Amino acid sequence: MKFGSIGPIAIHLPELIEDNDLYSAEFPKWNMELIFAKTGVRTRHIARPHECASDLAVGAAEKLFGEFDIDRRTIDFLLLCTQSPDYPLPTTACLVQNRLGLPTSIGALDFNLGCSGFVYGLSLSDGLIRSGAAKRVLLITAETYSKYIHPTDRSLRTIFGDGAAATLIDAADEPSFGSFVFGTDGRGADVLMVPKGGARRPSEALQPRKRQRWPSDLVMDGPEIVKFTLDVVPPMMEQILGNSGWTRADVHLYLLHQATTFMLNHLRERLNLCEQCMPIALAEYGNTVSSTIPILIRDLRASGRLCLGMRSLLIGFGVGLSWGGCAWTETWARK
Repeated sequence: MKFGSIGPIAIHLPELIEDNDLYSAEFPKWNMELIFAKTGVRTRHIARPHECASDLAVGAAEKLFGEFDIDRRTIDFLLLCTQSPDYPLPTTACLVQNRLGLPTSIGALDFNLGCSGFVYGLSLSDGLIRSGAAKRVLLITAETYSKYIHPTDRSLRTIFGDGAAATLIDAADEPSFGSFVFGTDGRGADVLMVPKGGARRPSEALQPRKRQRWPSDLVMDGPEIVKFTLDVVPPMMEQILGNSGWTRADVHLYLLHQATTFMLNHLRERLNLCEQCMPIALAEYGNTVSSTIPILIRDLRASGRLCLGMRSLLIGFGVGLSWGGCAWTETWARK
């Protein structure tokens, strides 16, 4: 049996950048110093009106193929995680397959999941490889949340950024993933949602729990998201450790979804972790939803903080409500 293993990662970010100075000039009443202290975000990349998730996905994949000399003909399966697809149908992964010139013999599908999506994608990729259905999976996370956010929305515009990450999942002789743990609580579906644009009639549609203060299509109840995260992440972490036979002493890094520094600092205190073992990479990207963890991995590899043989916990949480985590040992080293 073969096992899934995280290979190289490439990211693609829109060229348009919105920084805190821009917001200060546009909205003088916004206290950007206080906002930065809570979000940890200094700049974010924003898709232009003509840029969609497929454009960012293709950009990330082309960088992956070019930078790491990967033959696109060797891809067996394409998984695309996005909550901002180009169209209700067809599947955006099919558009990406065509634009990348991937073989028509591959499988390609979208899965609609947010901040826990990368972990779910790793599990799906690992399962495809373990079953023998694929030897090499291209896992892409691509999001353009900015299209759901009104320019005047202080709470959301200052947090989210657009971007995509392309991760190569290769077949390996030894497993690099330990226990996968998942959770779902649809009772919190109204905590973070875009209530418009689906097939549900407006008169029957689920309504956001939080009163809308700004005319954004995306509505988020921040305090409820924080409460949910603090409730589910600590026991999930302990479950992953127990299932994997690891102790905290075995873990070098805790790689969590990069929501906001406020959220991450609360989690770090609740989990009793040091700053060095729970890195944060938000300042230059913002919250890129399903791409935050692969961006974090790429940055840590580039800086030398994540090296061959190091053990980590990967933990995602958010919209759904959903959460997922796994134990992971780094097995890739650039040649």
